[in-house]
Amino acid sequence: MIGHIDSDCFYVSCERVRSYTLRSVPCGVLGNQGACVIAKSYELKSYGVKTGHPIWEAKKLCPHAVFVKRDFRWYEVISRRLLELLKMVSPRVEYYSIDEMFFDAGELQRYFQLPLQEATRALQTLVQDEVGVPVSIGIAPSRSLAKLGSDAAKPFGVHIVNRENCEAFLRSQPVGELCGIGRRSERKLQDRNIHTCWDFRQADRLLIRDLLTIKGEALWWELRGDSVTPIQTSRPPHKAIARGGSCGGKTSDPERIRAWAVRNIERLIEALDHHRVYARHISLQIDANKTALWLGRTPLAVPSASFRTIYDAVMPMLAAAPQDHLVSHMHIIAENLVWRDRIQKSLFFEDAQSPLDQIKRNINQKLGRFAIRSAETLPLHEIYHDTTHNYDICDISGKMCF
Repeated sequence: MIGHIDSDCFYVSCERVRSYTLRSVPCGVLGNQGACVIAKSYELKSYGVKTGHPIWEAKKLCPHAVFVKRDFRWYEVISRRLLELLKMVSPRVEYYSIDEMFFDAGELQRYFQLPLQEATRALQTLVQDEVGVPVSIGIAPSRSLAKLGSDAAKPFGVHIVNRENCEAFLRSQPVGELCGIGRRSERKLQDRNIHTCWDFRQADRLLIRDLLTIKGEALWWELRGDSVTPIQTSRPPHKAIARGGSCGGKTSDPERIRAWAVRNIERLIEALDHHRVYARHISLQIDANKTALWLGRTPLAVPSASFRTIYDAVMPMLAAAPQDHLVSHMHIIAENLVWRDRIQKSLFFEDAQSPLDQIKRNINQKLGRFAIRSAETLPLHEIYHDTTHNYDICDISGKMCF
């Protein structure tokens, strides 16, 4: 049996661990700019506030709500506490995302000396007592069923999917609740009269494969109780590493756009250092209103994680991008990665990081992220005045996501 543990309102729950006054009150967590709700408590949700709501709309719906700026550094602390506790209970744990983990549930009964249902409740209580966050847990023969179970059990519930209750449970779940089924896929399935997860399971396997490719077929097997994807206790090597995101609102200011590019380069190099890899290609993607506006790709003369090398690759691509649009998002991607200890060096191979790069990295490791940063990021006044900009969710290493 595979377990899936999912933290309830994770960001809000983390804030409540360190601030008792936030408990039992409508509470929301805001993004970098403080203008958008990225997480909400169930109390706040009951007033109609949704993820993505601007703060001014959320305040109208719930004037007495409390809002706090997000702090991914603290959320990682709580996440890793949960991970370590789960490893004490289960021999295999997959760090799926900052607030979700899969685990081998075979040891639950032995560890707690209780039947499976009671043992799962005991784990839920242990997490609440030791970590401080409420969680929902699903137990099932496959990952997809376990995740479906934990989603259906929210908030602070437990659902065990077995032979006896599987059909009734799947009949109660819309097919859109399946992880990996987006709106477009849901419409395709509904056009074939597949509305529930049970309909999906009973459909012809080759039809599902034709509609949703091999990933859809894997879901079909998983809903039948066949575990297609095993629990992965460590993250597979990256095929590519990207850093980027919002540009702090729409902008056409070339200085700010260039500054965001430099900041993303610095974050990307930090990730390359962590994973001990060099990049052979660098790509730049620029978005307008979250729609891809322009994409460029440049090969590097030698595999590198050097600031100067990557900077020299990105800036010509940035100059070639359309200048008549408001830029909302930017991503810089390191591709065709190679392990640093597998580079075939020669007389023509230059060190992939300069002495200046190494000094900068060493100081930042001692004093904190971005203690030293490029002066070209100075136009981004907000990242110097708000420490929440020093950390982002994709900077948390080890997760299967990102």
